[in-house]
Amino acid sequence: MLRRWTRLSFRYKLIWSSIACILIPAFLSLALSNYLTQDAVKEQAQENAMQSLRLAEGYVSNLLNNMTYIANYIQVLDSDMRTILQRRAADPSPEPFTPADYPQFTDTKTIIDKLDNISIIGEEVLVTILLTNKIYYANYSRDDYDPMRIFETPWFADLQDIHGLESRWIGSRSYIRTRGATEESGYITLGRTLRYANRNIYGYVVVTIREEQIRKIFERIASGQEMMLLNEHGTIISHRDPERIGEHFDREAAGLTTTAARGVTDSYLLSELPLSAVSGWSLVSLTPYEDAVSPINRIYNRVLVIQLISFFLFLLLLIYLLQKFTKPLVRLGKLAETVQRGNLEVRSRIRGDDEIGRLGHSFDQMLDRIKDMIREVQLGEMRKREAELSMLQAQINPHFVFNVLNSIRMKMLRKGDSENAEMISAMSRLMRMSIGSQHDYITLHEEIGIVIDYVKLMNLRQKENVELEILADSETFLEEVPRFVLQPIIENSIIHGFNQQAGKIVIEARSTKHALIITIRDNGQGMERSKLEEIRARLTAAYATEPVRNSHKLSGIGLRNVVERMRIKFGRSFDLSIDSEPGVGTRIELHIPRFKEGAQVVQSHYGG
Repeated sequence: MLRRWTRLSFRYKLIWSSIACILIPAFLSLALSNYLTQDAVKEQAQENAMQSLRLAEGYVSNLLNNMTYIANYIQVLDSDMRTILQRRAADPSPEPFTPADYPQFTDTKTIIDKLDNISIIGEEVLVTILLTNKIYYANYSRDDYDPMRIFETPWFADLQDIHGLESRWIGSRSYIRTRGATEESGYITLGRTLRYANRNIYGYVVVTIREEQIRKIFERIASGQEMMLLNEHGTIISHRDPERIGEHFDREAAGLTTTAARGVTDSYLLSELPLSAVSGWSLVSLTPYEDAVSPINRIYNRVLVIQLISFFLFLLLLIYLLQKFTKPLVRLGKLAETVQRGNLEVRSRIRGDDEIGRLGHSFDQMLDRIKDMIREVQLGEMRKREAELSMLQAQINPHFVFNVLNSIRMKMLRKGDSENAEMISAMSRLMRMSIGSQHDYITLHEEIGIVIDYVKLMNLRQKENVELEILADSETFLEEVPRFVLQPIIENSIIHGFNQQAGKIVIEARSTKHALIITIRDNGQGMERSKLEEIRARLTAAYATEPVRNSHKLSGIGLRNVVERMRIKFGRSFDLSIDSEPGVGTRIELHIPRFKEGAQVVQSHYGG
């Protein structure tokens, strides 16, 4: 591991070190916070369970308080109803009245209307008023329930012992049997006595609701909890499971004492809250501990996920910034490898006020200095090689040659030999361009003029004439090219391609954005494949060999020397290709870069 670490680059060492410095404290802090928040999560889960219990207690107490209000209304608040009930209780004939008995009908209708008005408030409530003479009033149909069965219930006898506003609360699995119907799940009943001023009982008030009304509250509020309503004896009055109504709930076995408000067993969270509406009654919830803490755990997990996402986003940002900050160093390393391979043209272009910016600037300055030193050396070599080439063009005194040729031409003109005079004139122009000019560059128009004069002179030596055709774009004529680029190629075509035979040479010229392309093709005898490959190999190595010294040919340089001179001036930017086929001819194409001499020297440093 240590060996692998030492082999890593500076960038990756920095990145992995930063990741380690972030990951280790982050995971330690997460583990520590998870450990420290366990107790807080447990307390919060208990508080959440109690909140659900308080909410359920509010609904249940409101429902039971409504029952108490109805009993108070009948017993105390409505004096008219109380007067009617006392009058009806004193009636010696409790038999049902007839329609002709109008006062009794009016009293009954008044009480029934009042009961209906009371019972529409809130949930469905069954209200029954029983008088001691067996007269009763109810807000429900006798076809549903039989009010007279109340006298038969086991708890009815307990009503004799309550006085005033005291109430008897009863929770049972049955109320009063429905005629021809099955027994319902359960009811919760409030019972009171109606007494005269002498405290004698003249009637009873019984207010009842179905247990399922409380069960619905449990289902709506306490999802995931086992919530129940207990009386003062610990008997289950209401439960989400109707089958458990009437069972005894053992607090101690469940993990709670009667004085404990809440507690946690190994797997359940138990909460108990006294019911404000009925003394001794309480609400109890039994919740699986995992379910109780799951909302808090979800919140904790979400926070953890957000933290992890934020951490990884920050980590990615850190990696990105480290890569961005170290990118100049990586670039400098790659540039150093490129320079090591011999390419001195590259530059870092790294600038800035920090250490890396100053390093990049120094690196570029070093390359500029190395390039200048190499340029000085190569300029000296170029001057040496160009001096050798100049010696090829200065074998005789130019002025002497031009004067002699001009005298011969004038003498021929005086004798009327205009054809030979024209040949002498062509020879004079050719010699003047060959050895008289001090400029290395001439226009393509002048170079083609040299070729035309040379072909005229060569036709004097040939048994048959060679035809020269020029196909050049007009804009190419003013392009500057080195002197004597085309003449050696034309010479090879005439001497080797036609071999004293007639033929045709075509010169084409066109220009592109970066180069002047010149094509010379002839319909001579061509070359075999082996000969062509040999010539290509010699031309490829031409730049690396010694320059050609003296020659007795008119050009004195040949095709090989053309390639050498062009490579000296243009480097690898110049290209020459040869294609030939026996019996078809030869085609040579030159790509001459389009830039001036001031830029050619720079190119030759790295192209040659």
